[in-house]
Amino acid sequence: MTALGDRLAQRIRMHGPLTVAEFMAEALGNPQHGYYMTRDPLGRGGDFITAPEISQVFGELIGLWAADLWDRIGRPEPLVLAELGPGRGTLMADALRAARLMPGFLAALQLHLVETSPTLRRAQGSALAAYDPHWHDSIATLPEGPLLLVANEFLDALPIRQLVRTGLGWAERLVGLNTAGAFAFTLAAPHPAADVLVPPALRAAPVGGLFEFAPAALGIVDALSRRIARQGGAALFLDYGHTVRACGETLQAVRDHNPCPVLQDPGEVDLTTHVDFAAIAEAAVAADAAVWGPVTQGDFLRALGIESRLERLAADAAPEQAAEIVSAGRRLIDPGGMGTLFKVLAIAARDRPAPAGFPAAAEARGNAP
Repeated sequence: MTALGDRLAQRIRMHGPLTVAEFMAEALGNPQHGYYMTRDPLGRGGDFITAPEISQVFGELIGLWAADLWDRIGRPEPLVLAELGPGRGTLMADALRAARLMPGFLAALQLHLVETSPTLRRAQGSALAAYDPHWHDSIATLPEGPLLLVANEFLDALPIRQLVRTGLGWAERLVGLNTAGAFAFTLAAPHPAADVLVPPALRAAPVGGLFEFAPAALGIVDALSRRIARQGGAALFLDYGHTVRACGETLQAVRDHNPCPVLQDPGEVDLTTHVDFAAIAEAAVAADAAVWGPVTQGDFLRALGIESRLERLAADAAPEQAAEIVSAGRRLIDPGGMGTLFKVLAIAARDRPAPAGFPAAAEARGNAP
C-alpha cells in the first residue's frame, strides 16, 4: 500500500469510511502525497496526454477565441485572463503567441493561473515567464474585473459523490476496508436526504442504479457565473463528459496511459470522471449567467478554423512532419478521437451575442427572450 494509502486506511479504522469525494480529494490533492502535488503527469512519459500536448493548434485557437471575445465585449482594460489547471503552461503559451494578432490584447491582460501543484507551477513559470503570471490556489483570490477564463480538462478531476439506489431508497457510496485490509466500496444506510440529491427524473431508477454529482465543480461554476454576471467576461470549459443527466458510473483511474482499479494505490494514479454538462449549465443559469453549448469539441474547433490552420502548417512542413501535424489535429476533432466525447461550454454575461465557435442562431440558455 502507498504511503497515502496507509494514512487513509488508518483514518478509516479510526473514524469510519470516507465518501468517494473525500477519497478523491486526498488521492489527488493531499499536500504531501497527492497525485497532482508530487509529479508532472503529462505526456508520453507520464500517465495521460491532453489536447494542448497533442497539437499546438489547440492552444492557438483558444487564444484567438479569447482575443476575439475581448474585442467583442468592448476591449476592457485591464483584463483578467485566467486558466484553471494549466498543466505545463502549454495551452496558454500557444494561446498568447497566437493572440498577438489582436492589437492591444496582450497589453490589456493580466495573467493568472489557478494551480496547486508545486511541480506544475515550476513548469508554468518557465513556459510563461514573459507574461508575468500570478498563481492562485483557488478562484477566490482572482482579482476583480472583467474575466476571461479557460479550463481544459479541469472539471473532470474534481471530487464527486456517488449515490446508489437500494431497495430502501438512495444511499451514499463510501470507501472502507474489506476483511483483508484493502480499500473497498461500501454503502451508508439509505436516508431521505440522499433522495433529494438525485434529480427528480432519476429517483425511480432501478435498484443498483448509481448517480454521480460533483459539488466542487458546481460550486466553482456558481461562483464564476455570478462574477461574470456582475463584472463581465466569459469562461470556457473543455472536457470529456455527457450532455444528458443519467445514472451510470464514470469514475476511472489511469496509470501509464492504461486503466487501472480506482481504489488501488491512492496518490499514484490519476482519478477522473465524466463531466455532467447538463448540471454545469443549470448551475450557471441559476447564477444569472448565459450558457452557450455544450457543443462537441470537434464542432467547436472546426468552427474556429482548425482544418484550414492544419493545412497551412502542413504545407510549410516536410512530408513526414506534415503527416504528423494533420494526424494530431484530426485526433482533436474526429469522432474516434476526442472530437465527440469532449464537449465545450461557454458561460458569459446575459444578452451578449454568441461567442466564436458556437452556433450564432442558437439561443443561449439564460439569455433574455
